Amino acid sequence: MNLETIKYSQDENGLVSLTLDDPQQSANTMRQQFVEDYIAVVDHLEANKAEITGVLITSAKPTFFAGGDLRELIAATPDDAPAFVEFSNRLKRAMRTLETLGMPVVAAINGAALGGGLEIALACHYRVALNNPATRIGLPEVTLGLLPGGGGVVRTIRLLGVIEGLTKVLVQGQQMRVADAKAAGLIDEIAPDVEAMLAAAKAWIAENPKATQPWDARGYRMPGGTPNHPTLAANLPAIPSTLKSQTKGAHYDAPHHIMSAAVEGAAVDIDRAFEIETRYFVDLVCHSQQAKNMTQAFFFDLQSINKGGSRPDGYDRWSATKVAVLGAGMMGAGIAYQCARSGIDVVLKDVSIEAAEKGKAYSENLVKKAVQRGKIDQEKGDALLSRIRPTDSYADLAGADLVIEAVFESADLKKQVFADTEPVVNPDALLCSNTSTLPISDLALGVSRPADFIGLHFFSPVDKMPLVEIIVGKQTSDAALAKAVDVVLQIGKTPIVVNDSRGFFTSRVIGGFVNEAVAMLTEGINPIMIERAGSRAGYPAPPLQLVDELTLTLPKKIMTANRAGAEAAGIEYVPDPAEAVIDRMLEAGREGRSGGAGFYDYDDSGNRQKLWPGLFDMFGINDDRTLQADDADQLRDMSERMLFGEAIETVKCFDEGVITSYADANIGSIFGIGFPAWTGGVAQYIDQYPGGTTGFVARCKELTDRYGDRFIPPPSLAAKAEAGEPFRPPGAR
Repeated sequence: MNLETIKYSQDENGLVSLTLDDPQQSANTMRQQFVEDYIAVVDHLEANKAEITGVLITSAKPTFFAGGDLRELIAATPDDAPAFVEFSNRLKRAMRTLETLGMPVVAAINGAALGGGLEIALACHYRVALNNPATRIGLPEVTLGLLPGGGGVVRTIRLLGVIEGLTKVLVQGQQMRVADAKAAGLIDEIAPDVEAMLAAAKAWIAENPKATQPWDARGYRMPGGTPNHPTLAANLPAIPSTLKSQTKGAHYDAPHHIMSAAVEGAAVDIDRAFEIETRYFVDLVCHSQQAKNMTQAFFFDLQSINKGGSRPDGYDRWSATKVAVLGAGMMGAGIAYQCARSGIDVVLKDVSIEAAEKGKAYSENLVKKAVQRGKIDQEKGDALLSRIRPTDSYADLAGADLVIEAVFESADLKKQVFADTEPVVNPDALLCSNTSTLPISDLALGVSRPADFIGLHFFSPVDKMPLVEIIVGKQTSDAALAKAVDVVLQIGKTPIVVNDSRGFFTSRVIGGFVNEAVAMLTEGINPIMIERAGSRAGYPAPPLQLVDELTLTLPKKIMTANRAGAEAAGIEYVPDPAEAVIDRMLEAGREGRSGGAGFYDYDDSGNRQKLWPGLFDMFGINDDRTLQADDADQLRDMSERMLFGEAIETVKCFDEGVITSYADANIGSIFGIGFPAWTGGVAQYIDQYPGGTTGFVARCKELTDRYGDRFIPPPSLAAKAEAGEPFRPPGAR
C-alpha cells in the first residue's frame, strides 16, 4: 500500500504489521494525513480479511504515538466545528471497524503512548509495552483543557468502569510508568526488550485467532455497573462534588466535559457513546477558551522553554559534574537533593558539620519515602545519597564547576561566602545565588568574576516545585546564562530567564495577588470571603493562607525595599493598602506559619487550624458578612482584583525589560507562583480576557474607579488596546 505515515507489510503467515512512521515529524501525531492513512489501511484490511490472520501495530519512532496535532486544535474556531465532528467520527468509525474485524489486533508499544497514542492502543485487543523507564502511558488531554476525542473516554470507561476510569485515568490525566499502567489495567504485558515485545505480540495473535474486545464479548458487564446500577447510581453524585473540591470551586471545562461524556456514554450503546464523546470533544476544541489557554501554556510555551528558548545561541551544551551547595538549610538541602538525584556530585557546606549533616538528612528522608512507595529501589537510593558529601570545610569544595549559594537573605553574608568559596572551586565555575529578592548585580560586586555570576531562584520545596527563575545581572555574560539554562534543565527543572531588578519577576508579580487580598481586610471584607474568592479564581492556595506560608516578614521586606528604592530614585513612594495590614499583624506578633501565628491559628505541631478570630476585631469586620459569599458580582470583583493585580505588574515588568519572553511569563507565573492554570498564564490572561486588550483595559478603568489608582492600566497596554492589538504579538515567544 502507498501510505505516507504508516508502513504496511504482511508476512507469509498472513500477519500484517502496521509501523507508524510519519516522515514529516519527529513524533507520530494524529494529523489529517495520518487519519486518512489509518482509514485507508482499515478499508484494505476489511476488504482482504480472508487473507489476514492478525494485525500488529508498532512504531518506528522512539515514541509510539504522541497524540493529536495541537497546532490544528488550537487554531480551531466555532466555524470549524462541523469539520471536527466529521474528522473525529471518521477516525472512530475506522477504529471501531478494526476492533470488530474478527481478527486479533495487538499494539506493541515501544515508547510513550499518550493521548491519541493510547487511544490507538485501546482500540486493539491486547497491549504489550516495552519496559523503558522513560516511557509514559496515559490520557493527559485534561491538562491541556481537552478530552480524549478518539474513543479514549468510551473505551477507558468500558475497560475500567466509570469510577475507576475517571479517577485513575481521565480526570487527573496521569502520565503513568509502564508498571503503573499495567497495574491500572491499561496495558496487558511488559516486555524487557524490543525483540521480546514483538515476539509476545505475535504469540498472542497466534493464540487468539478470534479475539474480541471485552465490551463486544457475550455477557459483558461494565466494571462497577452502568449509571442505572444501584451501586454506581449511589456513588455518582459524589463525583461532581469531588471534582469541585479538587478545583477548590474554580470551574474547569475539561474535567466537566470528561465526566459528562463518561457518565452519559456509559448509559448507552458504544456507538452512541462515541457520538456523545465527539460532541463534548468538539465543544472544547472549537468553543473553550480555557482549552486554547492551557494548550498554549502547557504545550507550546512549556515546550519552547524546555528546548532552551531563552538560551543564547552559539554556546556548546554544558553539564555540571560537581556542585558546591553553600548553606544546608531547607533550600540548600533541597537543592543538594535535586542535584544528586540528577547524577551530580554534591558537597553540602555549612558552618558546622552538624548543620551540614542535618541538611543531608533531608535527602535521606526523601529517599526513604521514595523506596517505601516503590518509586526507586534501595540501590538507587543509596547511590543518590552517596553523591552528597556534608562538610564544614571550604577545602572540600575543590574541583566544583558549579556553585549554588543558599544562605540567609543577607547581601553581606552572601558576598562573604562567595569570597571564601571562589579561591577554592574551579577557576571557571559557574557562580549562582539562590535569592528571591536581592539584586544580582549588587551581589556580583562580591565576586572577582561578575561575568560568571548569575541568580538561580529556586522555589520551596525544591524537590516538588518545577520552576527555577534565572536572573541575569548587569555583568552576567551570555556564556554564563547558557550554562545556567543547561544546568537547570540538567536537574530536571523548568527555567525562565529574567533580568535583574528588585524582586525580579515572580516575587514582584505575586505581590499583586497577595497585596490585593490582604488589602481587602481594610475594607471590612470577611477573610472567609477573601479565601473563597481566591480559590474560585483558580489559585491553588487561598491568599491569606499563602501569605502565612511565605511569612508576613517577606512582603514587609519587599515593601521596605520598594520604599528605599523609590526614595533613592527621588520618586514619591505610595504605600500599598496592604502595608498597613502587614504592619498591624507583625506588631501583634503574627508572622505566619513559621512563627506559629498569622492570619491563621496553628497548633503546637505547626498544623493550620482556622482563621484567627482576632482579625474580625482588628479590622472591624462583621462576621455576618459571610452570608454575602454567594454575591456573584462581589466575588467577581474580588477574584479579578487579585488576577488584575498580577497582570498589571506583569505588563510593567515587560515595559521595564525585567522579562522579555511571554512564554517565560506564562510558565513562570503558573509553575512558580500559582497563577490559575485555566488562564494559560499571566500574560495570556490579558489576551484571553473577553474583548482582549480592549476589554481588559476597560475593566481596569472600572476597577480603578472602585478601588484606586493601582489598577490604572500601564500606558503601553492602553496604547495596544486603543489600536486593537494583542498584548502578546503574533509569533512572539
